[in-house]
Parts: sequence; structure tokens; C-alpha cells
Amino acid sequence: MNAPLQKLAAMKPTRFSDAVLARATDAMPAAAEFPSVAPGSDYDTVRRVLAYISENWRAQPTIETIADAAGATPTDIHHLFRRWCGLTPKAFLQAITLDHAKGLLGASASVLDTALEVGLSGPGRLHDLFVTHEAMSPGEWKTGGGGMTLRYGFHPSPFGTAIVIATDRGLAGLAFADPGDEQTAFADMKRRWPNATYVEDTDGTTALAQRVFDTRLWRADQPLRVVLIGTDFEVRVWETLLKIPMGRAVSYSDIACNINSPKASRAVGAAVGRNPVSFVVPCHRALGKSGALTGYHWGITRKQAMLGWEAGQVGLH
Repeated sequence: MNAPLQKLAAMKPTRFSDAVLARATDAMPAAAEFPSVAPGSDYDTVRRVLAYISENWRAQPTIETIADAAGATPTDIHHLFRRWCGLTPKAFLQAITLDHAKGLLGASASVLDTALEVGLSGPGRLHDLFVTHEAMSPGEWKTGGGGMTLRYGFHPSPFGTAIVIATDRGLAGLAFADPGDEQTAFADMKRRWPNATYVEDTDGTTALAQRVFDTRLWRADQPLRVVLIGTDFEVRVWETLLKIPMGRAVSYSDIACNINSPKASRAVGAAVGRNPVSFVVPCHRALGKSGALTGYHWGITRKQAMLGWEAGQVGLH
């Protein structure tokens, strides 16, 4: 695990007190048509809200204080969360507490033992993005992407700017960046396949971005094609992540057991951190045994946001 990931892994999960949750009140004006916003701009405010509360929850901030720190009004915050993930601010904060994370981990091992193969329907995957995948051969992986042409584009998403990377065979990479960090995140992805040829193709990757983030396009009969480029061990870990339904989570140790490597929790954690197709291969649904969020390559705040957003998709109110 690299130094930034070690630093993230050492961070403690946020705990929101009852008072903070109560003050993120849903006693706001009824939802109305809110002024249109630039795609993806909601996340920047969500990120500021999360960052402020994570640092100041002991002070029991009011919704007014939280909104002010985010450069918005309490009414703005209420409508933003309703629009962004379908939850009130209070429900969203509840969805990212340690207690909720522990609930997601309930029956962690059995989730993996009984999960249906990816691409098949089932009640536990009602709200999920359906994915079909293939792994590149070890020879293709060892070349560091040599001989591959990877098309990429920068796109708005619910979690900041998304960097979509694709081969002719499907989606190969998905990264995230905050404003101003796009090129740094792209360079991070390029280091994974240093010998590939990269061609910027925003128009050509737009359809993939829409397939990933527009829930209306999540259809079992039209699964998203994903290409997994990694070692055999990493691919086995990533395939296991694909078994985790939205609204659930598993521990690193249960992933290790599922791939018949029960003593390899640390190696599993490293493989999860190297997942090149974030969100689609849901490494954000891997938690510590205690429910701790532990590290996330694109930032703990973004991991919190993803879990809260997914809670809205599965109907937590």
C-alpha cells in the first residue's frame, strides 16, 4: 500500500452524534423544482458539507452552520441532497455513520457465498448496475499496456469529474478528481498501463459515462462490458467485489476467504486499492471488520458520498 493509502487507512470513520443528525433537519420547504445546475456540480457542495462535518462534528454544528460552511443556505442544502441522492440531509448523514456501515456488513460472508453471478437478476440487485466482464490475459497485462490503444475522456458525475478509459472491448478504467486535480488523477491511471497509447476521445467515451451514472440505463438485458487488467490475484479480488449488491458491504477478510486465501487480508486490501474501475467494480463497498471505512484511493470523502448516494438509490429514507 502506498503512502497516501496508508494515511487514508489510518483515518478513523466519522461518527455523527444524534444532535448533528437532528439538526440536519428534514423540516424544510417541500421539494419544488430547483434551478438547473451544471452536471456534477452538486458533488462539490456535498464534498464541502462532508469535509466540514467530518472535522467539526464534536461542535454539534447546526444545519445553518453546515450550510454556511458549504457556501449555501439550509434550503439549498435540503434541495441539493434530495436532487443528488433522493435523501434528506438527515437521512444522508445517517447513511454514512459507522453504525450504518456496521449494518451493511451484516452477514458479510454469506453475501459473497450466495451472490448471483454478475449480470443475472435477483431481488438483492434490483437497483444495481449490471456488469459483464472479461480479464485480459497475463501476457497482455505484463506488457504494461503495450500494443493497447486506450481512449479516455473527462465527464461530469455525481462524485466529481470522472475519467473514463476504454478499450475496444469495454470499460477499462474509471477514476475521479476534484476541481483542478483532473490531470493528476489521469496521470495516476496512466501509470497503471505505462506502455499503452492514450487518445483523448470525449465524444467516444460519453456513452460509457452515461451507462455508468444514469440509473435509468442500468438494465440486466444490456449489461455494461468491463475489461479487467491486472494480475490473476487482483482480478480474483475485483471479481469478488462485483458480487457485492448495492446497499451491502463486505469485509476484507471475507473477500480473502472467498478467494480461498484466508490469510491474505492485507494483500486483498492492496488489490482493492489498485482497482482501476472504481465505482463500477465497487471497492467502496469493502470495509474494515468494525465497519471502518479504511482507505479509498480517490479519498475517504468520496467513499462516504458513494455509500450515501447508494443508500438513496436503494430507498433508505
